[in-house]
Amino acid sequence: MKRKRKSILVICAHSDDQIFGPGGTIAKYAEEGKEIYTIVFSYGFSSHPWYKEKVTAKKRVKEAQEADKIINGNGVVFLGILETKFLQNKAKIENQLKRIIKEKKPIKIFTHSINDPHKDHRDIYKIVIETYDKINYKCDLYTFDVWNPVRLIKRNQPVMYVDISNYLKKKIQALRCFKSQKMSMITLLWGVYLRAFLNGLNAKCRFAERFDKIR
Repeated sequence: MKRKRKSILVICAHSDDQIFGPGGTIAKYAEEGKEIYTIVFSYGFSSHPWYKEKVTAKKRVKEAQEADKIINGNGVVFLGILETKFLQNKAKIENQLKRIIKEKKPIKIFTHSINDPHKDHRDIYKIVIETYDKINYKCDLYTFDVWNPVRLIKRNQPVMYVDISNYLKKKIQALRCFKSQKMSMITLLWGVYLRAFLNGLNAKCRFAERFDKIR
């Protein structure tokens, strides 16, 4: 009998978001034998405006691939959309996402939260939700936090906590691959620990990641 594929799709704006957000969870799923595929919208040119775009793209791709190996992912695909231009390229992005979802047939999709203060993250949320609804695909769709270290807005949606007590170390190890993102590390890394600790209290474990179930 042919083995049924069990793939997980992570859709994010920048090459480190998939680790800052669900990094521990996808490392756990990978160890359980699930196939982890990451889709990154942009190369993150704005993070290094003094470099040529080819140099920045090469650097960001290499870092993402190194982090993907640490969490035992199955590959990272960059769509190459300019930052802040996601909604202007919505039709193109939707077509790419439709093709990827139909090809990978994920049992779970993870993407950015509508609560995130970063506009690119909120734009991705809107595009992913609209694409998901248009193709009438059926799987669990979850959102994760990146720039909001503490959840202030309460929404009436199901919540999933994933115990990452044995995977937080691997998540941090993967984050350290993004050497070009020193400022993001300084700004966000403390929030990674804080969220993991607070989510762990709610999940009655040492460390956890929290996700809102949108679909």
